[in-house]
Amino acid sequence: MHAYEGMMAETVHIVGHGGDEIAAYFARPLGAGPYPGVVVIHHMPGWDEATKEITRKFAAHGYAAICPHLHYREGPDASPDDAAAASRAAGGVSDERFLGDAAGAVRYLRALPYASGTVGTIGFCSGGRQSFLAACALPIDAAVDCYGAFVVGSPPQGMPLRVTPVVDRAGDLGCPLLGLFGEEDQYPSPDEVAVLERTLTEHGKTFDFHTYPGAGHAFFAVDRPSYRPEAAVDGWRRVLDWFDLHLGSPATHGGVPDGSSGGGGSGRS
Repeated sequence: MHAYEGMMAETVHIVGHGGDEIAAYFARPLGAGPYPGVVVIHHMPGWDEATKEITRKFAAHGYAAICPHLHYREGPDASPDDAAAASRAAGGVSDERFLGDAAGAVRYLRALPYASGTVGTIGFCSGGRQSFLAACALPIDAAVDCYGAFVVGSPPQGMPLRVTPVVDRAGDLGCPLLGLFGEEDQYPSPDEVAVLERTLTEHGKTFDFHTYPGAGHAFFAVDRPSYRPEAAVDGWRRVLDWFDLHLGSPATHGGVPDGSSGGGGSGRS
């Protein structure tokens, strides 16, 4: 089978929490499918170009990917930066509202005529915490937490983000979880990652954690000084292997083969 490298990317609207219509960035391969789905959860800086590029990356690897605009209500006609600033000033997106919007994104992907039916989530920073939360509350098939802050700890005094730890929901984790962290990160710190690891182990959950020496927060971010190429390259390999294993290989669904094979397991590396 020959790889078909064309893709389509556009802004769509989905029905989110409370029946609200919100914007979402959607990208998919231009083939017959069926394709696994990925919900990309943006970081606190917002629904930005970097996150849209990540969404297109998944489409290039054979996934139908969607990134809901979680700050849409704070500024439907504003720039993503202004909407994110308004959201931060209000304490961030509530967990209830996030879950309603994420559920809408999952429904959108599963309703596509070329969908395989499997859906995963991936999030970065605040989105990593939200990806963990989605894995504990929504019917998804795999999740990735990229340095999700405040899964275990609380925001420090003075930080406007008003969220609480969600580690107590670990027993509800309903799918395999991949966690990618930086050894020099503060939020989450290595100690907090260790707490989450112990809790998941106690509940008998399937997960795979990897912590990168020399990397801090946001090591995937190519447009920021925190970018660490070796960690990011290895991290992307692990992400694609994880979704290949737990969502079904895009190559077997008519997607774009990337030459990777499945991986995963339980524990930490």
